[in-house]
Amino acid sequence: MDDDDAIRAVYDLSYRHLVTQMAALCGNLSEAEDAVQEAFLTALTHRRDFALASNKEAWLRTVALNLLRHRWRRARLAGRVLPKFRAELSIDLGPQAPEDHIAVVYALSQLSAPVRVTVVLHYIGDLSVAQIAHELSVPEGTVKARLARARAQMAGYLSDHEEADHV
Repeated sequence: MDDDDAIRAVYDLSYRHLVTQMAALCGNLSEAEDAVQEAFLTALTHRRDFALASNKEAWLRTVALNLLRHRWRRARLAGRVLPKFRAELSIDLGPQAPEDHIAVVYALSQLSAPVRVTVVLHYIGDLSVAQIAHELSVPEGTVKARLARARAQMAGYLSDHEEADHV
């Protein structure tokens, strides 16, 4: 199997998982798809690094996450430099997205970036605490603390959303 076939195989297995995870992180399906596609392009241009990676999906997830972080930093800088152009959070998960998915992504958007990444990797990416700790280079206790903090914070946002639905 040549490099292109290997990348194609990983694409077929991992693309949807990665897009789902990135969409939960950034709240925008198009932006998530762009980040994941760009990660696969990076794999094509860095074939040796990609081939040496023991966990190809984790390698791609890291690249896509770094791309999103770069965009967030750039947007934050633009927001400071041009405060009048700062936009409200715009969640766009596509026309078929159920309301409860949008509510969850909104609740995720209220978390700090490190906590949000941890939650998405655990609950959407289905990674264990140990895997997340390894992937993010943090102690397992930090991962557990972030998950506990996120559950407490998100419970408030989601219960507010549920109450608004019943009014």
